[in-house]
Amino acid sequence: MAGKSVHEPSETAGGDPKHAARATRSAGRKMRSLLLDAASPLFRERGLSGASITDIAAAADAFPSQITYYFRTKEALFVECACRDLLYLARATEQAALKARTPRDYTHALAETVTASDSIAFFAEALTLTRRRQDLAPLVERTIERLHSEGARAYASQVERHGWRSLRAADESSRRFWAVAIGVILEGYAMGRSPEELCAEMLRVLGEQAKSAGDTARLRLVDERDPSNNSNEEG
Repeated sequence: MAGKSVHEPSETAGGDPKHAARATRSAGRKMRSLLLDAASPLFRERGLSGASITDIAAAADAFPSQITYYFRTKEALFVECACRDLLYLARATEQAALKARTPRDYTHALAETVTASDSIAFFAEALTLTRRRQDLAPLVERTIERLHSEGARAYASQVERHGWRSLRAADESSRRFWAVAIGVILEGYAMGRSPEELCAEMLRVLGEQAKSAGDTARLRLVDERDPSNNSNEEG
């Protein structure tokens, strides 16, 4: 363990204050990331009350005072861990769905990735915590908005890329997906359901999200051949 706190000013570059400030900010970002990396698995395994500041600091090879310096409280660290893990899950979900060639495969890849992780259950604990700690609510709010905006961007990109016809606006589709994911996973955890069962339930609730280019063309062809469309002409 280092003998000096990483957030102390750097003594580099001949005392250049601008360089020292940049080095200090960089070291601070690195230490925050290390503390989050160390805290997340401990919180997942032991919960908020079971993971002590001392344990987290030891896992990060840091000092307990550095946790309070960067996060103020263990509760704030817990919420930030949960928010970061949820955004990591969203990124992994988006990556998993990139290979999908049909709307059905796309939705399945999303649901399968989300239900294989416990990040949503972790985030739900943070949501519960913010009921008592409203000072932590802004971080949760920003996380949810980013979750929705990035989800909408990813979905709109896939729709455009493959020429699908979405059944809903991209923003509505993203918000609906995550609302269903949170609801299904929390209920499933309470019922002891497996990831496979959670995935199947998500797919059932979500239903069809879009039509592929081939499906749209076939529907248009059938519609054009429908005798009822020519009834007025025949009359």
